[in-house]
Amino acid sequence: MADSKIPDILVQKGRPGKTEGRNVNMPLETGSTMVFDTMAEFEAARNARYQSGTIYYGRYGNRAVYALEEALCALDGAESCVLASSGVAAITCTLMALVKSGDHLLVADNIYGNTRNFCETLLAGQGVEVTFFDPMAGAGAADLFRPNTRALMFEAPGSGTFEVPDIPAVAAACKAAGVVSVIDATWPTPIFCRPLALGVDVVVASGSKYLSGHSDAMIGTITGTGNVLQAVRKTVMTVGDKSGGQEVLLSLRGLRTLKMRMEHVDRAGRDIALWLGAQDRTLRVLHPAFESCPGHEFWRRDFTGASGLFGVLFRETSDAAVTRFVDGLAHFGIGVSWGGYESLVLPVTPKRTASRWDVEGHLVRFSIGFDDLDTLKDDLAAALPLLEP
Repeated sequence: MADSKIPDILVQKGRPGKTEGRNVNMPLETGSTMVFDTMAEFEAARNARYQSGTIYYGRYGNRAVYALEEALCALDGAESCVLASSGVAAITCTLMALVKSGDHLLVADNIYGNTRNFCETLLAGQGVEVTFFDPMAGAGAADLFRPNTRALMFEAPGSGTFEVPDIPAVAAACKAAGVVSVIDATWPTPIFCRPLALGVDVVVASGSKYLSGHSDAMIGTITGTGNVLQAVRKTVMTVGDKSGGQEVLLSLRGLRTLKMRMEHVDRAGRDIALWLGAQDRTLRVLHPAFESCPGHEFWRRDFTGASGLFGVLFRETSDAAVTRFVDGLAHFGIGVSWGGYESLVLPVTPKRTASRWDVEGHLVRFSIGFDDLDTLKDDLAAALPLLEP
């Protein structure tokens, strides 16, 4: 899909049809029970309840849910979309749909912490063999495939440390072996990367971040091919997960300005990252658009932009000094999320079990929002001396 078509999708998809006096936006839909006039109509809906677009019972979806799914399919270039109650729910339901006891799952070593926890606890406890692998293995991940390997989960860029993997190489290796590839693509959104076009089977994302865009909604999205997504949809419905009506509405609203907001945080994030990279206390900037970030060449090839989330390694300091620095920032909130209009900061301690993270320095993650950039630089400049050990 040409970039010029993205604005058309963001404006036109997932909206009421052309009728006189129509609403510009979808109305908020709430409700559980949906009634039918005949048993034949009810049974037809029941038999088709796992199909997107079927009106059967509130937990399975309504018109607003299906409107958002339609828009996200168009944006991701997907055959099918399923909504979940959060990004974590999107990840866990997808993995539960793909692996069972006795199966083998490969997971990139720099994966989101909650994904790692789910794999190491619930999946492993249910008899799924989980192997973590070097996130930069590329096609070499195939060396870890076993006869019972069913899926591979990775992230682009890596959570906290921002390495960018060779997405097409990983996807091709999985396809050749009949392994389902799943990528967490929350960071770039479909505005800056469309992993399905690069060969990935399933894309999961936290819509709580850039999609909704205002830190006021919890929602997860899953897009991909029909057969795999049908199994995921059944799993989502079976476990009783559901995105809320208000979250759907806020996501539809956020969708309309997604491209403009992503373009802004791309510019703003690079500006602040470049400024931080020039400071004496900075050892290295971990931003995919910078050559200092592992996998920069893959980002340059497969992405058209960057989000406002990146990491900075600070030199010769202590944990206490990092805490003083973070506490000393007046215009950065301290929080685990990102993707809203506010700027955030958070120290990060990477966890690795299959690859090494022996990089010197103390890692701090920044999410740049819509604040005035000079204000943010002044704030950072005032707090940087607090990093003195």
